[in-house]
Amino acid sequence: MSKSRKMSFTIHHVVLSIWSVIVLLPIWTMLINSFKTKYDIYEAPFSLPKKWIFENYRSVLQSGDFLMYFANSFLVTVGSLIFIIVFGSMAAYALVNKKNKITGFLYIFFIAGMMLPIKIGSIRLLQMIKALGLLNSIAGLYPIYIAMGIPIAVFILTEFIGSIPRDLTEAGVIDGAGRMTIFRKIIFPIITPAIATVCIYNLVPIWNDLWFPLIFITDEGSKTLLLGVTRLFGQYLTDWSKILAVLSLSAVPVILLYLSMSRHFISGLTAGAVKG
Repeated sequence: MSKSRKMSFTIHHVVLSIWSVIVLLPIWTMLINSFKTKYDIYEAPFSLPKKWIFENYRSVLQSGDFLMYFANSFLVTVGSLIFIIVFGSMAAYALVNKKNKITGFLYIFFIAGMMLPIKIGSIRLLQMIKALGLLNSIAGLYPIYIAMGIPIAVFILTEFIGSIPRDLTEAGVIDGAGRMTIFRKIIFPIITPAIATVCIYNLVPIWNDLWFPLIFITDEGSKTLLLGVTRLFGQYLTDWSKILAVLSLSAVPVILLYLSMSRHFISGLTAGAVKG
């Protein structure tokens, strides 16, 4: 390895190490303080607990409200991701296989959805959700989150499907398979890495969204986790140990999904970047 390459390699590692510390420090602080008493947090917020206390988590989990909020967020997130994957993959498959002026316009239309923040239409969306009778229900969040996720899904999956050799689909046509059969049995299994990327991209903004639940939902039984956490902040106003326990538990699904799909993330993200 040449001296310049070795220097570049070292600089990259230093930058990545600094960035890792910046990212992991808040997570570390949140986790270790969730096992402390509120007085220990003020004394030494960055050190390990003198005595590990699990009462914070026990108290939060025994609260029926937290489990209800968690279930609502889980249902909304998983349901939205399923629809995003199904609709996004089918749209991408159609855009790749039928190239004309209409599909070209539709592709640009989808990409434009990545550039325009959906929150600017909150008032109009509120009127639409109310007209559909979905106000004050978690069902009213599904159309919003699906619309948020489909543009990035179409963008990633179109590039991925476009990089698949046409010989595979042509072999299916020769065997008498229809387009839906080819999509279901050939295309869909191949695009698993890209689907993992789409899931990770959409999971975080959906799971952590506070804006639309705050606007659409006032019923206690339909609140999502992050909206419910805001009420827990009031309930445990001076007990930061319980607040941090709630935040730690709310971060578990995001971390687990990323760890389970991380090996597919980079391959899905770079799909279509190199062809030939």
